[in-house]
Amino acid sequence: MTDEALLRLTNLHSGYGKVKIVEDISFAVKRGEILAIIGRNGVGKTTLMRSLIGQIPVHSGTIELAGRPITNLSVPRRAALGMGYVPQGREIFGKLSVAANLELGQGVGAAKELNLKAAFDYFPILEKRLQQPAGSMSGGEQQQLAIARIIVGQPQIMLLDEPSEGVQPSIVQDIGRAIMRLSAERGLTIVIVEQNLSLIQMVADRCLVMDKGQIIAEIPPAALADPETARTYLAI
Repeated sequence: MTDEALLRLTNLHSGYGKVKIVEDISFAVKRGEILAIIGRNGVGKTTLMRSLIGQIPVHSGTIELAGRPITNLSVPRRAALGMGYVPQGREIFGKLSVAANLELGQGVGAAKELNLKAAFDYFPILEKRLQQPAGSMSGGEQQQLAIARIIVGQPQIMLLDEPSEGVQPSIVQDIGRAIMRLSAERGLTIVIVEQNLSLIQMVADRCLVMDKGQIIAEIPPAALADPETARTYLAI
C-alpha cells in the first residue's frame, strides 16, 4: 500500500431523482488499501457504491480515479479505467456456464486478454466448474464467481457490496483470505460494504461508519471486537 490516493470523493451528493440519499461525503482510498464502509441497513451504503460505479448520477461533488475526474463518466467508461463492481446479490448469469460468466469479465479493467489463471489462483473451485451452469452452484461459489469475474479483467479497484450475504461461514473465510491476497499480491484497492463484523476485522485496513447518508466516524477495524462499539455504530 502506498500513500498515493487512487480514489477520491469530495463533497459527494447523490440519490434517486430528487431524493437525496448520500450527503456531502468526502474520503480518499490509497492504492492497495482495503477500506470498509459499515452502518445499519438503509443508511445509504449501497447508494454510495452505485454512485461510485456510475449507476446513479451524482447531484453534486466529484469522484476522481488516479487523479482523473470520473464523476460524469458512464459505467462502461469507469470499468475501462479499471473499476470493478460486485453488487449485493452477485448478479451472475445463472443459465450461463461458469466459463461464460468469466468471459464477461473481459469488459472490466484494461485487460486485453482474460486472466483466468488469476481467477483460479484465488478461487480454485471455479476451474473444476467451468462447464457447470452458474446458477446450480452454492451461494458461496456464486459469490466467488462474481469476484473472479472482476479479477480476470485486472482492475485497479474493486467495489464489494455485502460479499458475505447468503454465504456459509467457511466460504466467507475463503473470500476474506482472497481479498487480503488480492491487496497484498496485486496491489488491488478494495472498498467493501459489509455487515459481517468478523470479515471486516479480518480484511480491512480502515473502517468508515455511515449513518443517514453521511460518514460519521472512522474507527480501527479491531475496535469492532468491542460489543459496545458495535452497538454504538451498528445498533446490533
